[in-house]
Amino acid sequence: MVTRAEALPPLLLLLLLLELSVSVSCRALTLAPPTLEINLDDKPEVRWTPLKEAYDIEYLKKAAADIVDSTVPKWVHHAIKPVVTSLERYVPQTYAGEIRGMATVLGGDLADIILLNFAYEITAFCTSILAQDTRGNVYHGRNLDYPHHILKNLTVNLIFRKNGKVAYLGTSFAGYVGLWTGQSPYKFTVSGDQRGTEHWWNWWKNFVSAFLLHRSPVSWLLRETLEEAESFQDAVMRLSKTPLITGVYYIVGGVRAGEGVIITRDRAGPVDIWPLDPLYGGWFRVETNFDHWRPPPPTDHRREVATKALNATGQANINMDKLYQVLTLDPVCNQITVYTTVMSAASPGNYSTVVRTKGCQKTD
Repeated sequence: MVTRAEALPPLLLLLLLLELSVSVSCRALTLAPPTLEINLDDKPEVRWTPLKEAYDIEYLKKAAADIVDSTVPKWVHHAIKPVVTSLERYVPQTYAGEIRGMATVLGGDLADIILLNFAYEITAFCTSILAQDTRGNVYHGRNLDYPHHILKNLTVNLIFRKNGKVAYLGTSFAGYVGLWTGQSPYKFTVSGDQRGTEHWWNWWKNFVSAFLLHRSPVSWLLRETLEEAESFQDAVMRLSKTPLITGVYYIVGGVRAGEGVIITRDRAGPVDIWPLDPLYGGWFRVETNFDHWRPPPPTDHRREVATKALNATGQANINMDKLYQVLTLDPVCNQITVYTTVMSAASPGNYSTVVRTKGCQKTD
């Protein structure tokens, strides 16, 4: 009797075994983050108390200090600390309350917690992908890359509830009130990628823009949009026009065929709108940290590798699992990749995030 494996051509069998081996090895290097529920009906000052249930507070305090110290030079930290506290009144009330509550939970200094939240706005390198299959289903995947290994221990899935119902959900870091990745069920998905024309040493401009010019941090606008937007179109409008502290790419996926767009932003408004265009072959879009109409730096091959893999997969075969595989390829996933999320607003129960505990490294 011939077994199924024996009946397969040797080359095909080898490819199947290789794919299985890669899948097993990747899964072994991933971990599901904890999930916390945030009740938006609570006062902002107490919303983040669930952090105490999932984390050792002393560890969180040390981690927060490490992130601030490695991002903000010590002399700058000490010089602006008094200013930070006095500028708290410029922070939107909801987030000011949440940050005060975060400081209470962590038992830390308010100025340090404000700095921590802005430190996360500085160097978020990412890859985001939108893809539509032949049935009109829209899938959204993202890798978040960040040069702080400790963030792998701070990654958390958040379920935001309002009036007893799930209002939106996302993936973030403990101690951070903003979101870079999220989903409004049956409405839209959204991720944010740092725009390469914005450099970390301009962080002080972002700081001034946020407080004195009443501009929004990019992650705060993303979260506000998840909470307030009524539809994909409404989300795209808000993310396109609201003044920001810095440039960014917003990647937005909807629930209907053709609902997918990459918004290239500067501080004032949209620079470019790049939609899905499946009727003319544009069934996927890949965004890293560089304008899509310009070539990336010679040393950055993420866009090239992801594009080749998606074309090889084909529109008829794309799904959330295949999208995850594309996001696992080197260098799309790399040594500073913190987590990978795949999601689809039309199937919100399939929202999935895994922490890349050891990043993604070459095996050759």
